[in-house]
Amino acid sequence: MTAPLHQAHPAGSGRALPDTQQGMRRRNLARVMHTVSAEGPLSRAAVASRIGLTRAAVSTLVDELVRSGLLQELGPERPGRVGRPGSALAVSGHGPAGIGAEVGVDHLAVCAVDLRGEVRARAVRHGANRGRSPAPVIEELTGLVRRVVAEAQGQGLWPAGLAVAVPGLVARDARTVVRAPNLDWHDTDLGGLLPVGIPLTVDNEANFGALAELWLGEDTPRDFLHVSAEIGIGAAVVVDGRLLRGTRGFAGELGHVPVRPDGPECPCGGRGCLEQYAGEEAVLRAAGLEPGEDRVGLLAGRAEDGDEDVRGALRDAGEALGIALTGAVNLLDPESVVLGGALSGLSPWLLPSLQAELARRTAGPACPVTVSRLGPEGPLLGAAHSVVRGVLDDPASVAERV
Repeated sequence: MTAPLHQAHPAGSGRALPDTQQGMRRRNLARVMHTVSAEGPLSRAAVASRIGLTRAAVSTLVDELVRSGLLQELGPERPGRVGRPGSALAVSGHGPAGIGAEVGVDHLAVCAVDLRGEVRARAVRHGANRGRSPAPVIEELTGLVRRVVAEAQGQGLWPAGLAVAVPGLVARDARTVVRAPNLDWHDTDLGGLLPVGIPLTVDNEANFGALAELWLGEDTPRDFLHVSAEIGIGAAVVVDGRLLRGTRGFAGELGHVPVRPDGPECPCGGRGCLEQYAGEEAVLRAAGLEPGEDRVGLLAGRAEDGDEDVRGALRDAGEALGIALTGAVNLLDPESVVLGGALSGLSPWLLPSLQAELARRTAGPACPVTVSRLGPEGPLLGAAHSVVRGVLDDPASVAERV
C-alpha cells in the first residue's frame, strides 16, 4: 500500500477525541496499541487486565487491529502451562511506518521507523546547505525521502506521514519555516516544496530531539530542558511529558539568549548570543581550528590529546552554556537538563564549567545535567517516532482505510 493513510500532527500536540461511542472506540483502540507496544507480546487476557476492559471487548478491538495489519498474532503464549494458552499479540513489523527527515546546516538525513520503533531504512547526504535557497535543498531532500520510502515499501511498509526537523522557528501550521538564521531561510513553506504525497509535519529540531529523549531515553523525567547543538544551539522545554511551545510555537531559542550583550554580532540580528560562544563553529574559532566535515570529532580528538587551546575553548563554551541555562533553570525549575546533539560528544570537557556556573548562579539547589545517549541522532529519530506515535494514538485513522 502506498497511499498516505494518516495525517501527521504537530509533535507533542495530542488530539482530544470526541466523547461519543465512536470516540470511546477510538480511544480504546489506542489504549490497546499503546499497551502492546510498551509491554508486548501479550495475550488478549493480559491486555484486558492492564486496561480494565472485558476480554470480549478487547478481543473485538484486537481483531480489528489484526485485520488492519497493526497487530499480529505470534501463536500460543507460554505453551505447556495449565489451561488454554492465549495467543500472544505484538505490534506488526509491517504496515505503517514513520518517515523522519532532518535539514541540517551541513547535511540532510531521512529514515523510516516501523511501529516497533526499529529503523528500517536510512539515507544521508553530507554537504553545506547554508546560503543555498530552499528549493534545491528540498529537492535533494525529496529524493532522499523517495529512496527511503521505496526501500521501506520493499520490506512491506508504507509511509504513514513525513516529519521534518529544521534548525529554525516553525509556524503553528507545522509546515512553514518562519526563520532559520543558520540557513538564511525566511517564511519558507516546506509543504509547497515537498511533492512526495505524504502528510507532512515540520518542527524545530530541538523539539524533535526532546521528544526522542522523552520516548527513547533511559529514565528520562517528564519535566526537563533539552539542549542540542551543531552550528546553532536549540532547546526544548518538556513539562509533564509535553512540549512547552509558547504562544507562537517559538519557545526554546536558547542559542539566541545573550550571554555577553556587547559580544559579536549573530545572524539573528542580536549581539553576544550563546551560539557565538558555544556553537561548533564558535568553539573551533576560539581554538584556532578550521572547520571540517567532522567538527565534533576534531574537537573531541584534540581535547583527548590534551590540546590546551581546544580544552580552553570548550571550557569557555561550557561557561557560556551555564550562564544561558541559569536563566532557564531559575525560571522553569526543571527536574534536569539534558545535553543532546553535538554537545553530547563534547560533554567531558563542557560539563565541569557548565555545572560550576549553574551551581554558582541558580537560586535553588543545582539542577542535574545528564547527557543524551541519542546524541546527534535525536532530531531525526524524534521526527520519525512522532509519526509512529500518531498511529499509536489513533490507530482507527489507519484501520478505517484498510
